[in-house]
Amino acid sequence: MNLTVILDLITERETTTTQNADRLRAQITALTADLTHAEGELAALATTRTTLRALATAEFTADDPTIASVPYQQILDVLTTAPTGMRAKAICLALDVEPTPKHVESTRAKLKRMVNRHVLTEHEPGVFTLAQKRT
Repeated sequence: MNLTVILDLITERETTTTQNADRLRAQITALTADLTHAEGELAALATTRTTLRALATAEFTADDPTIASVPYQQILDVLTTAPTGMRAKAICLALDVEPTPKHVESTRAKLKRMVNRHVLTEHEPGVFTLAQKRT
């Protein structure tokens, strides 16, 4: 092989590699634009979630709280039909929720929130009843 043929092969290879690099750069530019769009949408969703949580918290802590979420309504329904106060584990059983520590503690946290918002009372530690204005 002579030098001219070798140089021509190198030139062909260089042209092909340059075209491939240009194609990859175009893909990177397009993917970067797509990524920027997706990140913007994620940021907007995070802002929306934060705003909705703040609005829900503000609504829930109003003077006369309207407890609209299903778990809170279910707890209120159970306590409305209960002749006496109930413990978190008993409420889980009444709701057909498995009384594992995870579920009992989650229910207890909801009950404590409702006590703090004067929806329920806790005359004995761990025993929850409806507040007088709710009966």
